[in-house]
Amino acid sequence: MADSLQILVTGGAGYLGSILVPTLLDQGHRVTVLDNFMFKQTSLNHCCANPNFDCYRGDAREAEVLRPLVAKADVVIPLAALVGAPLCDRDKSATVTTNRDAIRTLVDMLSPDQRVLMPITNSGYGVGEKDKFCTEESPLRPISLYGTTKVEAEQIALEHPSAISFRLATVFGMAPRMRIDLLVNDFVYRAVYDRVLVLFEANFKRNYIHIRDVARAFLHGIDNFEAMKGGPYNVGLSDANLSKKELAERIQKHLPRFVFLESPIGEDPDKRDYIVSNEKIERTGYRPAHSLDMGIEELIKGYRMISNSAYANV
Repeated sequence: MADSLQILVTGGAGYLGSILVPTLLDQGHRVTVLDNFMFKQTSLNHCCANPNFDCYRGDAREAEVLRPLVAKADVVIPLAALVGAPLCDRDKSATVTTNRDAIRTLVDMLSPDQRVLMPITNSGYGVGEKDKFCTEESPLRPISLYGTTKVEAEQIALEHPSAISFRLATVFGMAPRMRIDLLVNDFVYRAVYDRVLVLFEANFKRNYIHIRDVARAFLHGIDNFEAMKGGPYNVGLSDANLSKKELAERIQKHLPRFVFLESPIGEDPDKRDYIVSNEKIERTGYRPAHSLDMGIEELIKGYRMISNSAYANV
């Protein structure tokens, strides 16, 4: 484990932050969170008793808010973002200023030895070539404003001499600040409550990763920073490059009463279709610990507690 570090997490009360922040604290790090709490979330309440935890309500786009927090940080993890194509399309200007411009503001105030661990999305690959894995050298062709702003944010972050970028697969799993709009989470929710799902463009493929394995990837990056810095890493389950139909079939094995239908008409507004290689980060010693099936079982349990759409992102 790395020595205890002072870590700033912007957007730390969100879906990923609500898992990552307690994980960092458990490793002995000192963590400061900056969040605007736009979803009125209380996901970090349980961290407040920890003397190594601190939090501030504020906007990660504002330099005067960021500067005093950045000045104390050894590591910055900029999670603050408008996430997902529907939310980004709803407020395009806020998406650009939060997802891209705020990263420029942040990077410009860092000293060369302050570290950045930048999460983006592997949706930057857009539409891949059939049966050809996207690697970190593959061209980035984002097809949504969300994907475009995150690709631009990665370019800005990697200009910094002490930076790593994680290109995250579609994340799944339970979290204190839950999101049920993510694909696996959404499909399991529908399987539990509706028991029926209509699939549009059912053969479109993408990669998946458990939220706790994303947190583990950040820990891995901190512990192996010198060896890994300077480039991007895909983070996903290498055995879960699945089409929407294949995902529905996996869920059906856990919930046999679940029925799904492929629609011959209509289309999914999310046109992403690609398979991803995670070999680069695996060569550094990182391996996911949570399978897709483990996540499905976890979500089924979680949805016995959650029965409304307050946890969507839009």
